Amino acid sequence: MSFDSVLKFFLPKDRIFYSLFEEVVTTLVLMGDTFKKAMQEKDLTQRDNVLRTLEGLEHRNDETTHRIFIELGRNFITPLDREDIHYLTTSLDDIADYIWGAAKRIVNYQINDEYNTLPAFAEIISKSIGAINTGVYALRDMKDLRAITTACVLVNSLENDADDLLDSTLMKLFSSNVTAVELIKQKDIYQMLETVTDKCEDAANVIESIIIKYS
Repeated sequence: MSFDSVLKFFLPKDRIFYSLFEEVVTTLVLMGDTFKKAMQEKDLTQRDNVLRTLEGLEHRNDETTHRIFIELGRNFITPLDREDIHYLTTSLDDIADYIWGAAKRIVNYQINDEYNTLPAFAEIISKSIGAINTGVYALRDMKDLRAITTACVLVNSLENDADDLLDSTLMKLFSSNVTAVELIKQKDIYQMLETVTDKCEDAANVIESIIIKYS
């Protein structure tokens, strides 16, 4: 084997990792858009059908995540620290897991969303994922650090909006006449949706730590 071949073998496979990260966030954007579309659907049967399609997207994300970990095990040299690749991969996977988890609860619980909290959360989640998408795509060359920072700040702001939405909705619920069972079901769903925004913030924090380290 020539020296060039040996050198090529050990060079960081930037395209592999960055392409896989971009594949993950592309799936996440589709999940966010699908969830938002479902929450805007007035026909509950059609809404549930749309929500069920998220399962396939979540499985697609799991497959890409698995490929990232396989590549991490194969490559001696990586474009980012191995811990950063692991943390970013895990945080992005968590977003997909919690979106699908919330979708399943909405289908199973069939709550009465009297305060239109579900569409409001869907809007916040969609925007958060859009910002994460911007940040991840900008990691490939890190030329536009301002865009990455702006995206991460937006995610943090949206997470605060989600906190406020959860608090205000729970206050309304606890002062309403809904049954205890209905209250528990709604509280469970809304808290899981707020957790989705927490996971987006976790991913944004990982992205910020990466640009601080490598910029």
